[in-house]
Amino acid sequence: MTTRRVLQSCGFVFFFVVVQSAHGDLSYSVQEELKRGSVIGNIAKDLAHDADIGKNAIESYILEHNPNFAFSIQTTSAGRKYGELILGKELDREEQQEIKLILTAVDGGSPQRSGTVLIHVVVLDANDNAPVFTHSVYEATVPENSAINTPVITVSASDEDEGVNGEVTYEFSRMSDKSRKLFSLNEKTGKISLTGNIDYEEGSRYEVFVEAKDGYGLSSETKVIIDVTDVNDNAPLIFMKSLTNQIPENVSPGTEVGIVNVQDRDSETNRQVHCSIQHNVPFNAPSTTLCF
Repeated sequence: MTTRRVLQSCGFVFFFVVVQSAHGDLSYSVQEELKRGSVIGNIAKDLAHDADIGKNAIESYILEHNPNFAFSIQTTSAGRKYGELILGKELDREEQQEIKLILTAVDGGSPQRSGTVLIHVVVLDANDNAPVFTHSVYEATVPENSAINTPVITVSASDEDEGVNGEVTYEFSRMSDKSRKLFSLNEKTGKISLTGNIDYEEGSRYEVFVEAKDGYGLSSETKVIIDVTDVNDNAPLIFMKSLTNQIPENVSPGTEVGIVNVQDRDSETNRQVHCSIQHNVPFNAPSTTLCF
Protein backbone atom coordinates (compact mmCIF):
# COMPACT_ATOMS: atom_id res chain seq x y z
CA MET A 1 0.00 0.00 0.00
CA THR A 2 1.28 3.49 -0.83
CA THR A 3 0.04 6.81 0.46
CA ARG A 4 0.29 10.15 -1.36
CA ARG A 5 -0.29 13.48 0.35
CA VAL A 6 -1.19 16.66 -1.53
CA LEU A 7 -1.03 19.97 0.37
CA GLN A 8 -3.60 22.54 -0.71
CA SER A 9 -3.10 26.27 -0.20
CA CYS A 10 -5.99 26.37 2.27
CA GLY A 11 -3.95 24.30 4.69
CA PHE A 12 -5.77 20.96 4.45
CA VAL A 13 -3.89 17.70 3.99
CA PHE A 14 -5.57 15.32 1.57
CA PHE A 15 -4.80 11.61 1.60
CA PHE A 16 -4.88 9.27 -1.38
CA VAL A 17 -4.73 5.66 -0.29
CA VAL A 18 -4.00 3.23 -3.11
CA VAL A 19 -4.80 -0.44 -2.71
CA GLN A 20 -4.08 -3.04 -5.38
CA SER A 21 -6.09 -6.22 -5.10
CA ALA A 22 -5.02 -9.69 -6.09
CA HIS A 23 -7.25 -9.43 -9.17
CA GLY A 24 -5.57 -6.30 -10.52
CA ASP A 25 -8.26 -3.91 -9.30
CA LEU A 26 -7.35 -0.56 -7.81
CA SER A 27 -8.89 1.31 -4.90
CA TYR A 28 -8.35 4.98 -4.13
CA SER A 29 -9.59 6.77 -1.02
CA VAL A 30 -10.11 10.44 -1.79
CA GLN A 31 -11.08 13.33 0.49
CA GLU A 32 -14.29 14.97 -0.69
CA GLU A 33 -12.79 18.49 -0.42
CA LEU A 34 -10.10 17.70 -2.99
CA LYS A 35 -9.94 20.37 -5.69
CA ARG A 36 -10.81 19.82 -9.33
CA GLY A 37 -7.76 18.97 -11.46
CA SER A 38 -5.93 17.09 -8.71
CA VAL A 39 -4.13 13.90 -9.70
CA ILE A 40 -5.70 10.86 -8.07
CA GLY A 41 -3.14 8.31 -9.21
CA ASN A 42 -0.58 7.14 -11.75
CA ILE A 43 -2.21 4.01 -13.11
CA ALA A 44 0.98 2.53 -14.58
CA LYS A 45 2.80 3.02 -11.29
CA ASP A 46 -0.01 1.92 -9.00
CA LEU A 47 -0.85 -1.12 -11.12
CA ALA A 48 1.52 -3.64 -12.73
CA HIS A 49 2.13 -1.98 -16.11
CA ASP A 50 3.03 -3.41 -19.53
CA ALA A 51 6.70 -4.29 -19.47
CA ASP A 52 6.99 -4.31 -23.25
CA ILE A 53 8.78 -1.55 -25.12
CA GLY A 54 8.43 0.01 -28.54
CA LYS A 55 5.24 -0.67 -30.45
CA ASN A 56 4.22 -3.37 -27.97
CA ALA A 57 4.10 -0.88 -25.09
CA ILE A 58 0.80 0.61 -23.91
CA GLU A 59 -0.43 2.92 -26.63
CA SER A 60 -3.67 4.28 -25.20
CA TYR A 61 -6.08 4.24 -22.28
CA ILE A 62 -9.86 4.35 -22.44
CA LEU A 63 -11.74 5.46 -19.31
CA GLU A 64 -15.41 4.71 -19.03
CA HIS A 65 -17.25 8.05 -19.02
CA ASN A 66 -17.80 9.57 -15.61
CA PRO A 67 -18.41 13.29 -14.97
CA ASN A 68 -16.24 13.24 -11.85
CA PHE A 69 -13.05 11.97 -13.47
CA ALA A 70 -10.85 12.43 -16.52
CA PHE A 71 -7.82 10.58 -17.82
CA SER A 72 -4.62 12.24 -18.95
CA ILE A 73 -1.91 10.57 -21.04
CA GLN A 74 1.63 11.58 -20.09
CA THR A 75 4.94 10.64 -21.71
CA THR A 76 8.19 10.03 -19.86
CA SER A 77 11.57 11.27 -21.07
CA ALA A 78 12.21 7.73 -22.28
CA GLY A 79 9.12 7.87 -24.48
CA ARG A 80 6.98 5.59 -22.32
CA LYS A 81 3.34 6.61 -21.99
CA TYR A 82 1.45 6.43 -18.74
CA GLY A 83 -1.96 7.54 -17.60
CA GLU A 84 -3.05 9.71 -14.70
CA LEU A 85 -6.50 9.63 -13.18
CA ILE A 86 -7.59 13.26 -12.73
CA LEU A 87 -10.42 14.67 -10.65
CA GLY A 88 -12.74 16.42 -13.10
CA LYS A 89 -15.37 17.53 -10.61
CA GLU A 90 -15.32 18.01 -6.85
CA LEU A 91 -16.79 15.05 -4.98
CA ASP A 92 -19.58 15.04 -2.41
CA ARG A 93 -19.69 12.04 -0.08
CA GLU A 94 -23.26 12.83 0.91
CA GLU A 95 -24.32 12.34 -2.73
CA GLN A 96 -22.15 9.31 -3.54
CA GLN A 97 -19.84 7.46 -1.16
CA GLU A 98 -18.25 5.10 -3.67
CA ILE A 99 -17.59 5.35 -7.40
CA LYS A 100 -16.57 2.52 -9.73
CA LEU A 101 -14.64 3.16 -12.93
CA ILE A 102 -13.60 0.83 -15.74
CA LEU A 103 -10.27 1.58 -17.42
CA THR A 104 -9.03 -0.21 -20.54
CA ALA A 105 -5.36 -0.14 -21.60
CA VAL A 106 -4.44 -0.97 -25.22
CA ASP A 107 -0.91 -1.67 -26.50
CA GLY A 108 0.45 -0.98 -29.97
CA GLY A 109 1.42 -4.53 -30.88
CA SER A 110 0.03 -6.83 -33.52
CA PRO A 111 -2.17 -8.47 -32.67
CA GLN A 112 -3.25 -5.63 -30.44
CA ARG A 113 -3.81 -6.57 -26.82
CA SER A 114 -5.82 -4.86 -24.12
CA GLY A 115 -6.50 -5.20 -20.44
CA THR A 116 -9.24 -3.88 -18.19
CA VAL A 117 -9.00 -2.74 -14.59
CA LEU A 118 -11.80 -1.87 -12.19
CA ILE A 119 -11.06 1.24 -10.15
CA HIS A 120 -12.88 1.78 -6.86
CA VAL A 121 -12.92 5.35 -5.56
CA VAL A 122 -14.04 5.72 -1.94
CA VAL A 123 -14.98 9.28 -1.00
CA LEU A 124 -13.79 10.19 2.50
CA ASP A 125 -15.92 12.47 4.61
CA ALA A 126 -15.03 16.11 5.26
CA ASN A 127 -16.82 18.29 7.76
CA ASP A 128 -18.71 20.27 5.12
CA ASN A 129 -22.23 20.09 6.56
CA ALA A 130 -23.58 21.96 9.56
CA PRO A 131 -26.31 20.38 11.72
CA VAL A 132 -29.86 21.14 10.56
CA PHE A 133 -32.80 21.40 12.96
CA THR A 134 -36.11 19.76 12.08
CA HIS A 135 -37.85 23.11 12.77
CA SER A 136 -36.69 26.71 12.62
CA VAL A 137 -39.00 27.50 15.55
CA TYR A 138 -40.22 25.10 18.25
CA GLU A 139 -43.28 25.85 20.38
CA ALA A 140 -44.25 24.24 23.67
CA THR A 141 -46.66 24.77 26.55
CA VAL A 142 -46.18 23.93 30.21
CA PRO A 143 -48.66 24.44 33.08
CA GLU A 144 -47.52 26.71 35.87
CA ASN A 145 -46.47 24.99 39.10
CA SER A 146 -45.24 21.94 37.13
CA ALA A 147 -42.81 19.73 39.03
CA ILE A 148 -39.04 20.12 38.72
CA ASN A 149 -37.59 17.96 35.88
CA THR A 150 -40.88 18.06 33.95
CA PRO A 151 -40.02 17.60 30.23
CA VAL A 152 -40.96 20.66 28.18
CA ILE A 153 -39.88 19.84 24.61
CA THR A 154 -37.10 18.08 22.70
CA VAL A 155 -35.29 19.78 19.83
CA SER A 156 -33.55 17.68 17.20
CA ALA A 157 -30.89 18.35 14.57
CA SER A 158 -29.16 16.01 12.13
CA ASP A 159 -25.82 16.23 10.32
CA GLU A 160 -25.18 14.54 6.98
CA ASP A 161 -21.50 14.03 7.75
CA GLU A 162 -20.27 10.82 9.35
CA GLY A 163 -18.27 9.92 12.43
CA VAL A 164 -17.19 12.80 14.65
CA ASN A 165 -18.12 15.20 11.85
CA GLY A 166 -21.74 14.17 12.25
CA GLU A 167 -21.98 13.94 16.05
CA VAL A 168 -24.39 16.63 17.27
CA THR A 169 -24.49 18.24 20.72
CA TYR A 170 -26.82 20.95 22.01
CA GLU A 171 -26.44 24.02 24.19
CA PHE A 172 -28.34 27.19 24.99
CA SER A 173 -26.91 30.02 22.92
CA ARG A 174 -29.14 32.93 23.96
CA MET A 175 -31.50 33.22 26.91
CA SER A 176 -32.36 35.59 29.75
CA ASP A 177 -31.04 35.11 33.27
CA LYS A 178 -34.59 34.37 34.36
CA SER A 179 -34.94 31.62 31.74
CA ARG A 180 -31.59 30.17 32.73
CA LYS A 181 -32.94 29.56 36.23
CA LEU A 182 -36.05 27.80 34.92
CA PHE A 183 -34.86 25.53 32.10
CA SER A 184 -32.09 23.01 31.45
CA LEU A 185 -30.98 21.34 28.22
CA ASN A 186 -29.59 17.84 27.76
CA GLU A 187 -26.56 18.30 25.50
CA LYS A 188 -26.89 14.82 24.01
CA THR A 189 -30.65 14.44 23.49
CA GLY A 190 -31.80 18.03 23.06
CA LYS A 191 -34.47 17.63 25.78
CA ILE A 192 -35.45 20.81 27.61
CA SER A 193 -36.71 20.33 31.18
CA LEU A 194 -37.87 22.47 34.08
CA THR A 195 -35.30 23.24 36.77
CA GLY A 196 -37.18 25.95 38.65
CA ASN A 197 -40.64 26.85 39.93
CA ILE A 198 -42.57 28.32 37.02
CA ASP A 199 -45.36 30.81 37.77
CA TYR A 200 -47.73 32.18 35.13
CA GLU A 201 -48.14 35.41 37.07
CA GLU A 202 -44.36 35.95 36.97
CA GLY A 203 -44.04 35.26 33.25
CA SER A 204 -46.36 33.74 30.67
CA ARG A 205 -43.92 33.33 27.75
CA TYR A 206 -40.23 32.53 27.44
CA GLU A 207 -38.01 32.52 24.35
CA VAL A 208 -34.70 30.67 24.34
CA PHE A 209 -32.28 29.83 21.55
CA VAL A 210 -30.58 26.46 21.14
CA GLU A 211 -27.39 25.84 19.16
CA ALA A 212 -26.52 22.47 17.62
CA LYS A 213 -22.80 21.81 17.03
CA ASP A 214 -21.05 18.97 15.25
CA GLY A 215 -17.75 17.42 16.32
CA TYR A 216 -15.62 20.09 14.66
CA GLY A 217 -17.61 23.22 15.43
CA LEU A 218 -20.05 23.78 12.56
CA SER A 219 -23.34 24.91 14.08
CA SER A 220 -26.89 26.12 13.54
CA GLU A 221 -29.48 27.75 15.79
CA THR A 222 -33.20 27.44 16.47
CA LYS A 223 -35.70 29.38 18.57
CA VAL A 224 -37.84 27.74 21.26
CA ILE A 225 -41.01 29.50 22.46
CA ILE A 226 -42.40 28.23 25.76
CA ASP A 227 -45.87 29.39 26.81
CA VAL A 228 -46.91 28.95 30.43
CA THR A 229 -50.58 28.05 30.93
CA ASP A 230 -52.48 29.46 33.88
CA VAL A 231 -53.70 27.37 36.80
CA ASN A 232 -56.33 28.68 39.23
CA ASP A 233 -53.90 29.01 42.11
CA ASN A 234 -54.74 32.49 43.39
CA ALA A 235 -57.71 33.39 45.63
CA PRO A 236 -59.53 36.70 45.07
CA LEU A 237 -58.38 39.65 47.16
CA ILE A 238 -60.91 42.22 48.47
CA PHE A 239 -59.97 45.88 48.76
CA MET A 240 -62.16 48.52 50.48
CA LYS A 241 -61.43 52.18 51.18
CA SER A 242 -63.35 52.00 54.44
CA LEU A 243 -64.86 49.25 56.51
CA THR A 244 -67.39 51.69 58.02
CA ASN A 245 -69.77 53.81 55.95
CA GLN A 246 -72.48 56.09 57.32
CA ILE A 247 -75.75 56.38 55.42
CA PRO A 248 -78.87 58.40 56.17
CA GLU A 249 -81.98 56.58 57.25
CA ASN A 250 -84.84 56.28 54.84
CA VAL A 251 -82.60 56.25 51.74
CA SER A 252 -84.26 54.83 48.66
CA PRO A 253 -83.76 51.17 47.76
CA GLY A 254 -81.05 50.75 45.14
CA THR A 255 -78.90 53.56 46.55
CA GLU A 256 -75.19 52.81 46.28
CA VAL A 257 -73.71 52.66 49.74
CA GLY A 258 -70.19 51.39 49.04
CA ILE A 259 -67.72 50.11 46.46
CA VAL A 260 -65.84 46.88 46.86
CA ASN A 261 -62.77 46.22 44.67
CA VAL A 262 -61.88 42.58 44.09
CA GLN A 263 -58.75 41.42 42.28
CA ASP A 264 -57.53 37.99 41.19
CA ARG A 265 -54.02 37.43 39.75
CA ASP A 266 -55.10 34.50 37.61
CA SER A 267 -56.04 34.92 33.94
CA GLU A 268 -59.14 34.66 31.77
CA THR A 269 -61.94 32.63 33.39
CA ASN A 270 -59.76 31.90 36.41
CA ARG A 271 -59.83 35.59 37.36
CA GLN A 272 -63.58 36.15 36.98
CA VAL A 273 -65.05 36.63 40.45
CA HIS A 274 -68.75 36.54 41.39
CA CYS A 275 -69.56 38.88 44.29
CA SER A 276 -72.34 38.09 46.74
CA ILE A 277 -73.45 39.38 50.14
CA GLN A 278 -74.74 37.54 53.20
CA HIS A 279 -78.45 37.09 53.68
CA ASN A 280 -80.68 38.76 56.32
CA VAL A 281 -79.19 42.23 55.87
CA PRO A 282 -80.85 45.21 54.13
CA PHE A 283 -78.21 45.24 51.42
CA ASN A 284 -77.54 43.25 48.30
CA ALA A 285 -75.22 43.04 45.34
CA PRO A 286 -76.57 42.31 41.86
CA SER A 287 -76.26 38.59 41.23
CA THR A 288 -74.77 39.26 37.80
CA THR A 289 -71.99 41.42 39.18
CA LEU A 290 -68.52 40.28 38.11
CA CYS A 291 -65.65 41.89 39.93
CA PHE A 292 -62.11 42.02 38.49
